[in-house]
Amino acid sequence: MQREIFTPEHDAFRELVRAFIAREITPHHEQWERDGIVSREVWLAAGRAGLLGIHIDQKHGGGGDPDYRYYVILNEELARAGATGPMFQLHNDMIGPYLDRLCTPEQRERWLPGYCSGELIAAIAMTEPGAGSDLQGIRSTAVRDGDYYVLNGQKTFISNGQLADIVVVVARTDPDAGHRGISLLVAERGMPGFTRGRNLDKLGMHAQDTSELFFADVRVPAANLLGEEGGGFVALMRNLPRERVTIGVTALATAEQAFADTLAYVKQRTAFGQPVGSFQHSKFLLAEMATEIAVARQFTDRAIMEHCADRLSTEEASMVKWWDTELCNRVTDRCVQLHGGYGYMREYPVGRAWADSRVQSIFGGTTEIQKEIIARSLGL
Repeated sequence: MQREIFTPEHDAFRELVRAFIAREITPHHEQWERDGIVSREVWLAAGRAGLLGIHIDQKHGGGGDPDYRYYVILNEELARAGATGPMFQLHNDMIGPYLDRLCTPEQRERWLPGYCSGELIAAIAMTEPGAGSDLQGIRSTAVRDGDYYVLNGQKTFISNGQLADIVVVVARTDPDAGHRGISLLVAERGMPGFTRGRNLDKLGMHAQDTSELFFADVRVPAANLLGEEGGGFVALMRNLPRERVTIGVTALATAEQAFADTLAYVKQRTAFGQPVGSFQHSKFLLAEMATEIAVARQFTDRAIMEHCADRLSTEEASMVKWWDTELCNRVTDRCVQLHGGYGYMREYPVGRAWADSRVQSIFGGTTEIQKEIIARSLGL
């Protein structure tokens, strides 16, 4: 079906993004996967191309365009190219809204120009060894001491963990206030006591640096408090729908590309004297996937437009995240099977997509958490 949510301006932007990926990412991605980290140069190149901070005010170096569809296009094209190394999605969609909504005028002047140019790579540190989807279980603390907060704690599974120059840290500023005692502090590269652990060895997404972070009596200036003290949990909840729709967008684009690659493969690969795709089992699998993807596409595009209109509810965002990530898992798994032994080789895009995308039903809140949110909205 024809997608109807984009304008000619969006189509032109998609061509720009494709050209950028072909020039700045694809030739280097295999090396980045061996290195376990991307070059900082690709971030600077993205800044020069206007791909970072598209919604940020132009006076701070951004694009000045609040249209979420530009981020959708960028994330879709990165997913279709298998470009999981540069975590522009995290920088733009998951951290950018916090900065844009919560920064003081002084913080805007200090951070946003570098954020938009790619000179300041951003990360957010929520997850801890003992607290994942349950954010109220975090133990990191930030105790006010004059003009500083003394930050202590450990974070794990932090995307952009090695490269990040500014890290939005979720910490408890009042241990007795429950979720009202959670605040957001921005830790900066080079602060004494802020150290990074190993670059974690993941099953997939090998070019993406994912790390442990440690904070030992880090004196974070009170001027680095993001938003109000005690307002961190509310800020997190407000941004999670955007994050979850974005993950769903990426997952669905990955599934669509894996399906397209597999459809082409089974038409030319033969077994027992005929194309693999001509067997009834193969045809039925492909028909099922094509239908499931088409249904998900219509639902996801509707959710994108609802988000653009600021009408998308928390439970609807959870539906998108749950459905598209689980669909991606099913599709990529079936596509590996249809490729046979070649599907298990990393030289084939479908094998990399299978390994790289598996985490999407885990991060950003697990599938089980999404179902819990949806059930609560039903009064259960």
